[in-house]
Amino acid sequence: MANQPAGTVTKLAENATVGTVVNWPGGPGMFTAEATFGGGSVKLQVRTQKGTFVDVGADTSLLAAGAAGFLLPPCQIQVLITTATAVFAYVTQM
Repeated sequence: MANQPAGTVTKLAENATVGTVVNWPGGPGMFTAEATFGGGSVKLQVRTQKGTFVDVGADTSLLAAGAAGFLLPPCQIQVLITTATAVFAYVTQM
């Protein structure tokens, strides 16, 4: 996603139960997710310097369809899907 214009949308999961790791160019973004939650969750995660993925924060840990803003440096991100199905998750560069 490096050097992509604002408004660029990147798919993290599309009708899936497993997300994709993508490179985030840094800066503000919006995370959106819709799914059949059924008690599950969809969380935006960032890879640490040691290679472990951790939750970005409470706002981007969704238990129902929603959207949340975030601010991250250049990094790798993914969506963690726990028991939710038919997940559609995206990030939009702001």
